[in-house]
Amino acid sequence: MATGTDIRTYYDGRWHDGDVMIMRAADHGSWLGSSVFDGARSVNGLTPDLEAHCARVNRSAEALMLKPHVPTEKMVEIVHEGLAAYPKDVAVYIRPMYWGIDGGMSAIVPGDGQPGFAISLEVVPMAAATDAIKVTTTKFRRPVLESAVVNAKAGCLYPNNARMLVEARSKGFQNALVADAMGNLAESATANVFLVKDGEVFTPIPNGTFLAGITRARHISNLRADGVKVHEVVLSFDDARNADEIFLSGNMNKVTPVTAFDDINYQMGPIARRTRELYWDWAASGA
Repeated sequence: MATGTDIRTYYDGRWHDGDVMIMRAADHGSWLGSSVFDGARSVNGLTPDLEAHCARVNRSAEALMLKPHVPTEKMVEIVHEGLAAYPKDVAVYIRPMYWGIDGGMSAIVPGDGQPGFAISLEVVPMAAATDAIKVTTTKFRRPVLESAVVNAKAGCLYPNNARMLVEARSKGFQNALVADAMGNLAESATANVFLVKDGEVFTPIPNGTFLAGITRARHISNLRADGVKVHEVVLSFDDARNADEIFLSGNMNKVTPVTAFDDINYQMGPIARRTRELYWDWAASGA
């Protein structure tokens, strides 16, 4: 099922209109889960951090023992070729991906052959600046490197995220704040998390249990350049409960304000608004 509409697919060396079939039943990625992807955005003709997202999908492939074969620069070029078919005023979700085709040792390990590669473009509108969500907790936790490929943006990780979302929605919330293996605050089920207290920003320090996102890093850089103190530290759920603001950070919508954590309510605060402004000012600057 597609996320958006007006889909184009780069596969087998060329662009195709529509959501074309790209995997076979016997592909390693189909039945053994060796698939990775990344997500970038095109908004008003801007493609912020596109190169970083393309570079990361190659690193993710290596983490799943796949052999990436499309250089970052070429991937960026292909994306721009595909985007030329869309009006500049539509928001497009950009998803490059690899998956294993051949099996290696006992079929479980991906083989040494070239993996499949595709790019999916979909029109997916950006959320409005006033769109906010309510979050709760979940019994499901982020795994560690010893038990899962948490150093990759891998498809096989997402069923765990889905369990978190289903549990949260069953309780009447849109998302969940998630613990790492030690019980500390890690992120949400879908994005990185920021807390604001007394005008300063706090975010969980990367500890190998979650992807410290590209958009997350951009927000940290922008806020610090704007004179805001940003701390990467170990955080608890009580820190979230005592925060003045909470917002999420991800590629899909860049900044998502949180207006409730269980029975605690928050304002859609000035730091979240400023973070959004700084992001799009940076993107428009071409820096």
